Amino acid sequence: MTSTTISSVFATPHSKNAWAYPASESGWRKIEGRSTDGVANTFLLLALARATSTNANIEVESDEITEVYL
Repeated sequence: MTSTTISSVFATPHSKNAWAYPASESGWRKIEGRSTDGVANTFLLLALARATSTNANIEVESDEITEVYL
């Protein structure tokens, strides 16, 4: 688990398509799409971290964000 700021977030209207750019990673990371609600909730946490300049603790596996804690 890595503590990092979130440089940017992005989502489309398509199901389970949300992304974040953690400052500690080199490039965009897709939010793991196990469930629609899971992607939405994870995206909201990442967007909150971005909006408030709060560090997020993230877990990245196979270039996908699998866990987030604030």
